[in-house]
Amino acid sequence: MSSNLSRNKPFSVLLPVYFKENPEYFSNTLFSIWESQNLKPTEIVIVKDGPLTKELDEVIISHSRIAPIKCISLEKNYGLGIALAKGLEACTNEIIARMDSDDIAQPDRFEKQVNFLANHPECDIIGSNIAEFNQSEQDVVSYRNVPEQTDEIASFAKRRNPMNHMSVVFRKQAVIDAGNYIPFSGYEDYYLWIRMLQNGSKFYNIQENLILARIGNDMLARRQGKKFFIQEFKLQKEFYRIGFINQFGYMVNLCLRAIPRLFPIWGLKYIYKTIRK
Repeated sequence: MSSNLSRNKPFSVLLPVYFKENPEYFSNTLFSIWESQNLKPTEIVIVKDGPLTKELDEVIISHSRIAPIKCISLEKNYGLGIALAKGLEACTNEIIARMDSDDIAQPDRFEKQVNFLANHPECDIIGSNIAEFNQSEQDVVSYRNVPEQTDEIASFAKRRNPMNHMSVVFRKQAVIDAGNYIPFSGYEDYYLWIRMLQNGSKFYNIQENLILARIGNDMLARRQGKKFFIQEFKLQKEFYRIGFINQFGYMVNLCLRAIPRLFPIWGLKYIYKTIRK
C-alpha cells in the first residue's frame, strides 16, 4: 500500500497520440492508467498530435466519461518532441508520468513511483524495467532491464538509453530546467536524459517490470535504414559536442550504434541481441 503522502500527491499522466495508433490498443492503455490503477492520476493529458481518426476520438470521448482527461490538440502532426513539450507545459501538476498510447501499466505502477518521489525529494526522475510483448500481454518475448542508481545510469547512458521512456515519472521543473523535450526524431527522450544528467538531476530505476511494452513484429525494421543511421550519427555528434562523451566514445558509438543501422535485418537483430545481454 502507498503512504498517505503519495496518496495526497497530485500527479499528471502525459500521453501523446497520433492518427496511426490502434484504437483498441489505445483504449487498453487508458484503461490501465485509470480503471486498473491502485493510485489514480488527477489528470490525464492527451496530446493529439494532429487530427485523429474518428475511432481514436471516440476512444477519448468514451474514457472521458469516467477519467479526468484533458486534451491538447495540435493543428497538424508535429512529431513526438513538440507534442511532448506542449503537453508537459499543459500539465498542471509538478509530478508527471509518461505513457505511450499502446502500452500497459501494471496496477501498482503509479503507487510505487509516485510514492518513491514523494519520499525522496532529491530524486528528479524514476523509471523501471519493462517486459516486452508482441500481440498478447501474456506472451512476453523479452525484457529491458536498466541500471538502478544515478552513477550507474550516467555510465550506462554513454552507450545506451538508460531509461525506458514509457516507464518514467519525473518532476516537471527538472525537465523544464534541462530545456524540456526538444525535437530529435527517435531520440527525444534519450537526449533529454543526457541534458538532465548534465544539469545535476538525480535518477532512479525501480528494478521491477512496471510496464508491459508493445514492441510489434516490425520493431527492428523501424530501427534500420539510412534515416535512422543519420539520426544516430547526429545524436552521437551532439553528445560529443556537449561534452557528454569523449572522442573515443564518439567513435565507438558510431561503430556499435550508427553503422549497424545500415545492416540487413538479420545483422541488426544479431547486434541488438548482443548489446542487450
